[in-house]
Amino acid sequence: MLNKIRLTACVLGCLAIFASATIPAQTSTYPDKPITMVVPFAPGTLTDILARILANKLAESLGQPVIAENKAGADGNIGANFLMAAPPNGYTLMVGPTSIGAINVTLHKNARYDPQRDFVAITNIATVTNVLVVGPDVPAKSVQELLALLKTKGLSFGSSGAGGSMHLSGEMFKSMAHADMIHIPYKSSPAVVNDVIGGRVDMMFCNLPICLPLIRSGKLTALGVTSTARSALLPDVPTISEAGLTGYEVEGWFGLYAPKGTPPEVVARLNAAAVKILQDPDVKERLLAQGAVTVGDSSEHFDQFARQERIKWARIIQDAKIELE
Repeated sequence: MLNKIRLTACVLGCLAIFASATIPAQTSTYPDKPITMVVPFAPGTLTDILARILANKLAESLGQPVIAENKAGADGNIGANFLMAAPPNGYTLMVGPTSIGAINVTLHKNARYDPQRDFVAITNIATVTNVLVVGPDVPAKSVQELLALLKTKGLSFGSSGAGGSMHLSGEMFKSMAHADMIHIPYKSSPAVVNDVIGGRVDMMFCNLPICLPLIRSGKLTALGVTSTARSALLPDVPTISEAGLTGYEVEGWFGLYAPKGTPPEVVARLNAAAVKILQDPDVKERLLAQGAVTVGDSSEHFDQFARQERIKWARIIQDAKIELE
């Protein structure tokens, strides 16, 4: 009987040693097969472009293919739900914008995922700014002139859809300026741009890369960028805050995520690789050409940043009484 007890204890001890040795071995060899990078929006979008640039560079760094896979729909929620259900082993990642990391959880009442509960924030890839533009029929050449005009009459602003960064940039401006502004949602950015140029809508908070050529050609007038600092692509255009609406700040951002429960060693490996890539001058230049400024911060810093962004946007969404299915 004593021998059986000793044998059982020996077997259990060996199993425990084997199990503890296996876990580090699995993470120490990561990655040893291809990685899927979920893109929760359609091909050709800024999210898609940034994800593919990062995926190609990560493949070089990690020595395994990193395959960008588009899973578009429902304002990014389809791709986000896919990541939430994926095994937390580092072989399914996602590049997601501000909407997924901080907005949709409040905006969509039926959202199944919670970014802080269900994802690990690996790093903030890049930030982008919007730019406040007016058409030729609006007699304002600065933010101060626009604010003065808004005191005398109501104006309309268009966006590419309710709840997106263009819409919420306008809602924040409206709230801070105590202005009479009517939101007109469209189904695409080009449709809004055409109507601003044509005078059917007064203004919009345009994603900078979309409107930059039209600003340079004089078809649109840029009054201010929404970011905390001026854009290198429009150095002569002030921020909205410095131009008259003090404290106004909106920056879109794109994060790299993994499912919650991904081993810390894997997260650290991915963070180190991504940060090194984002420090590369060639990558910086390629992203800047898309209107994006590289970040590359720690997992902890990005997580705290996203939590603060969630609080900010929840307040704007609730004040504006916006709710989507």
